[in-house]
Amino acid sequence: MISSSVIQSTIASITASVPDADSMLVARGVEQVAALWHEEDGTADDFRELLTTSYAANPDERHALYLRMAHIIEQCAQSADLLNNTLQEPTTLVGKGEPLSVDWIISGYSPMSHFAEDMFANKIAHICVLNFPAYTLEEKNTLGANWTRQDWAYARLGDVFHTRVPGSVMAAYSQALSQAENYIAGYNIMMHCLRNEQGEALWHEPMALLSHWNLRDELKSNYANVPHAREKQELIYKVMLRIIHQDIPACVINNDDLLWCPSTNVVSGNPDSEIKLKVDVSREPDTRYQQIIHIFNALQAIDAYRPDAPSHVLRTFNEDLEIPFSEIESLFIQLISSEEVKQVAQIIRERLGRELRPYDIWYDGFKSRSTISEDLLTAQTQQRYPDAKAFERDMPRMLKQLGFTSDKAHEVASHIVVEAARGSGHARPCVGRQQPARLRTRVNNKGMDYKGYNIAVHEFGHNVEEVISLYDIDYYTLAGIPNTGFTEASAFLFQQRDLQLLNHTAPSNATLHNATQLDMLWSMYEIMGVSLVDMRMWQWLYAHPKATASQLREAVIAIAAEVWNEYYAPLLGEKDSPLLAIYSHMVGYALYLPGYPIGQLVQYQLEEHLSKCATPEEWAREYTRIYQQGCLTPDAWMRGAVGQPMSVEPILNAVRQ
Repeated sequence: MISSSVIQSTIASITASVPDADSMLVARGVEQVAALWHEEDGTADDFRELLTTSYAANPDERHALYLRMAHIIEQCAQSADLLNNTLQEPTTLVGKGEPLSVDWIISGYSPMSHFAEDMFANKIAHICVLNFPAYTLEEKNTLGANWTRQDWAYARLGDVFHTRVPGSVMAAYSQALSQAENYIAGYNIMMHCLRNEQGEALWHEPMALLSHWNLRDELKSNYANVPHAREKQELIYKVMLRIIHQDIPACVINNDDLLWCPSTNVVSGNPDSEIKLKVDVSREPDTRYQQIIHIFNALQAIDAYRPDAPSHVLRTFNEDLEIPFSEIESLFIQLISSEEVKQVAQIIRERLGRELRPYDIWYDGFKSRSTISEDLLTAQTQQRYPDAKAFERDMPRMLKQLGFTSDKAHEVASHIVVEAARGSGHARPCVGRQQPARLRTRVNNKGMDYKGYNIAVHEFGHNVEEVISLYDIDYYTLAGIPNTGFTEASAFLFQQRDLQLLNHTAPSNATLHNATQLDMLWSMYEIMGVSLVDMRMWQWLYAHPKATASQLREAVIAIAAEVWNEYYAPLLGEKDSPLLAIYSHMVGYALYLPGYPIGQLVQYQLEEHLSKCATPEEWAREYTRIYQQGCLTPDAWMRGAVGQPMSVEPILNAVRQ
């Protein structure tokens, strides 16, 4: 739409009227607006007039414009967030009644889908881009070393409108994500309905476990000295394989009226059920993979409007994570192929007194709680937290126990609400300073079991970061963290201290740090493999854009088997196991998974740094300082936090020693 001659004449007009203006900054802003100008925005003359009359003439005017833009974005974002939360309550929370069909439909509605479109229509976005142009990741990492906090805030404002995707396209993507999330939220396996090959029940109390989170956690809990532990793990492993292969009978999902033997895949009637109807035992028809296809199709529609980054893979790594794909892949492979991992595997083998099985990727015996019966922990958590609000009331105490002052503990806790989740535990951040952060976890009618508590403490770590990195921040556009991995690091820091918060013996920071190195390395080994499968699945999707759900299923199984055979089978056995493809994040959270191992790497480096704190009070002050940095690039944030970039070397060196 806008010719180079119009661009140059506009630059000349602005610099002539504002002689003190930075000519390079003016040129950057004008060129970026020109790239985003559409026919409906007006003529070349309209372009020139808007830009020449909208340039902030001096630093004071520019700062005033920044403050007004930040206010607009915050108010719009938090209003939309409130509406979103309200509309999604029936599908996400317990106690809001059974969702109706319209609830599932409206849960996919995103009030912010049209925000950017509206801002371009009224020209606010153009004015913002002109005065606060975007910078590339490379520029942020190089120029950012000499930037002030204000410079960073201006650069982050430049990220808000650097693309122009129609609202209808963004809404379709939100709908696809919501559909997948709702599918996952209802994917429970009724453990008391499972039978071994002898027709015996291994779980006798009613237990509905969400895939994959609760299945994995139940498998982990059976490393403790509990009845039928090994047999339970084997049965859960078979359930997971059925889900991945999609040969699980659809009728047993979220259904306790039927008995199912995962080993033989035979379904039979539940004698305790009043339902005697004839049941269709057909397999789940690749529904798991069709959700991914729906999301991929929605993302392809976005790709068409992003010639600068025409794939979700590029945008995820270069813009969302701000760490290139190749760099992350290299970090992951460096760790999972290390000699240190092999040595830890040998330790686990010796502890278990047997050859390792694929599900030992979730070995949980390094944690201090591994020697404590989960039943005892559950009895404690159910008594302490009969409902979600009991956990909410206890948050100030937990924060004070970690070292926060009484005033700070109550301040942070006042911005967090706790709610009983219908699906998986999760945290919803506060996107504006008039809305709370939300902690969701599962609470059954007996109270919060240990699994729910452990998840709640993890989500609490998210919420504390979310509150501090918003309410304690100096510029709104710097609110948050570099990428999802950095909030996961905070969640892991808190989750690591879940027993301490239950008033079990609390080791010193140094002792805690030393005691968890093996556990953290093994956990990284697991989640990095899972992430590699997710990353390669998305590469495959872009190489096969017309793939069907069944073709995707076959591809995912093949990719998972390939990663497994190269990095896991030598230690865990069973060639061609697709186990790494079990994570529900692959279904509903398009390329979210790499954030977890990034978070674990960051967590380790933070644990190493924070272990030098002499007191809990010093720990809390340093934690707060670190997360008050806000949304810098990962490299800048890490250097500010611990004085070095993100790396696998610290954890490998520690284990080596």
